Amino acid sequence: MLLKVVDIRVHYGKVEAVKGVSLEVFNGDIVTLIGSNGAGKTTILRTISGLNTITSGEIYFKGKRIDGESPANIVKMGVAHVPEGRGMFPYMSVIDNLKMGAYKRTDGREEIEKDIEEVYKHFPILKKRTRQAAGTLSGGEQQMVAIGRALMARPSLLLLDEPSLGLSPLMVEEISEIIKNLNKTLGVTTIIVEQNASMALSLAHRGYVLEVGKVILQGTTKELKESEDVKRAYLGI
Repeated sequence: MLLKVVDIRVHYGKVEAVKGVSLEVFNGDIVTLIGSNGAGKTTILRTISGLNTITSGEIYFKGKRIDGESPANIVKMGVAHVPEGRGMFPYMSVIDNLKMGAYKRTDGREEIEKDIEEVYKHFPILKKRTRQAAGTLSGGEQQMVAIGRALMARPSLLLLDEPSLGLSPLMVEEISEIIKNLNKTLGVTTIIVEQNASMALSLAHRGYVLEVGKVILQGTTKELKESEDVKRAYLGI
C-alpha cells in the first residue's frame, strides 16, 4: 500500500472540516474523491501534502508516518500536489515554472533537463510555449504546466485538485487522456479531487464519496457508477 489515511480529523478554527476519514491507495491506483462543495475533498489533499494539520488520526506514505512532516519534506518523499487554480507563477516562463518543480532535487542539471524533455513528450504544446509567460497560456495549457511541474519532482503520488475546473469539454477530455496516459506509462499513482464526477469516475479505478467531511460510500468506480445514490446526486441520471 502506498498511502494509508487513518481516521483523520481536521479543523478550521472550531469548525470540523474532516470528520474521521480513512483512505487506502495502492501503487498504480487512480483514486477519486467526489462530493459537493464543502465536502472536505480539498482539505484532505492539503492535509496529505502537509499544508493542513490534522487534529487527530494518522497518515502513512510508503509505510512511514508523514502527518507532522513539513510540506517540503513530503515533496522530497515523493508526494506532488497540483492545487485547485493551478498555482502558476504567471510572470515566469513555462520552462521556469517547470524547473520550480525540481527545486528539492539534488541529482544535477542533466537529470533535470532530461525530465523537462520527458514532460514535453507528454505535453508537446508546452515545448512550443517554453519561453512564454505561464499567465498568458490558455486554461488547459496552464493545467498542463501545473501537472508537468509536479512531475518534475519525480513523485510516486500525484494529488490533483479539480483538474477540469474552468476548462472546455474538449480540454477536459484531453486532460483526462493525459492523466490516464501518465498513470499507464509512468505508473504514477494519482488521487483526483473532482466535482465533475462523470470525468472522475471514468478515469479512476476506485473512489470515495464524501459529504460534509465524511466518507459515505466507497468502492470500485464500477460499483459507484451503479449506485443509485451516486447516479442521482452526481451523475444526473
